[in-house]
Amino acid sequence: MTSTDPLDAPPAQPALTDRAPLCGISTQEMGNWLSRHDHPAYRAAQIRKWIFGRQAESINEMTDLPASLREQLGNDFDLFSGQLVRHQVARDRTEKLLVELVDGRQIECVLMRETSRWTVCISTQVGCAMGCVFCASGLLGLDRNLSRAEILEQVLRLTRRLEPDERLTNLVVMGIGEPLANLPALLGALEDIHAENGLGISPRRVTISTVGLPRGIRQLADVGRPYNLAVSLHAPNDELRNRLVPVNDQIGIHAILEAADEYFQRTGRRVTYEYVLLAETNDQPRHARQLAALLSGRNAHVNLIPMNNVDVLPWSDPGDPQTQRFSTILQKAGVAATVRKRKGADIDAACGQLRLENLKN
Repeated sequence: MTSTDPLDAPPAQPALTDRAPLCGISTQEMGNWLSRHDHPAYRAAQIRKWIFGRQAESINEMTDLPASLREQLGNDFDLFSGQLVRHQVARDRTEKLLVELVDGRQIECVLMRETSRWTVCISTQVGCAMGCVFCASGLLGLDRNLSRAEILEQVLRLTRRLEPDERLTNLVVMGIGEPLANLPALLGALEDIHAENGLGISPRRVTISTVGLPRGIRQLADVGRPYNLAVSLHAPNDELRNRLVPVNDQIGIHAILEAADEYFQRTGRRVTYEYVLLAETNDQPRHARQLAALLSGRNAHVNLIPMNNVDVLPWSDPGDPQTQRFSTILQKAGVAATVRKRKGADIDAACGQLRLENLKN
């Protein structure tokens, strides 16, 4: 491993076109553009309502704008910067989108449906530098960060997939990439998502997942928003975690837990520890007992995730009996634990799998 700071990542690359994505233009930027084109400032609020509230699919749908304004907008902007390459729908109505960005790179995002709960899962980077050995997202390494507009576009594309009686209730930042390595762009997109004239989603309904970057966790706490923090732990000791999550040898579990404890103290939000169960690797009773000892006394919750099998990776799901045994050991030791329900299992559900398949083809 190099000594490169895990928070360092290639920046979002400049657009390869003069046409900006309208979904990523701030109210102030829109106001400045309208002024230059001799349109009243109040049109900015109308445009924003079409994007976030009325879910317009094109600029031409914004029918309460003068035709001349729509034409000028169409000359300078596209609603989104990317193009939809592939759309999959699972038997459980989970939907997955593969989006090609303006530079030809690809990302994934997912809409998950449960009773009275509609959740979108988004990506923050093209690829990932963390190197988790069981994850399809980082098999090709990291290309670059996503821009604020590219992050926001995923949410808006997925909300357009909702039925009239459905509404977005939750957002999880658990797609391709390490969110804390692209925090400024993510936070910018989230402000639009929280805004009353945006999507109006409370920060308490947003979960940000990280491999465990202590400096990034503290930076997130500095923001002062009550986001839910999910730490992808996957091992109860450094020796095993160094094998499964190579970036750990620059960090160490103790430093991660210390930062997570501080996050809880500063925000009051209980930290979730995600643990992907890999058959015959980290799923044994001794691992459960070690994990319970590690989290003893902490206001923590463990989210157990049976491995979502990926053809090009050697890891497999340990099976329900082993998963339940692991969960029972944790709960008997006083550690709250649940097993994540698998969604979209029939549509390349593992994060990064659809992108990887498409690039191979």
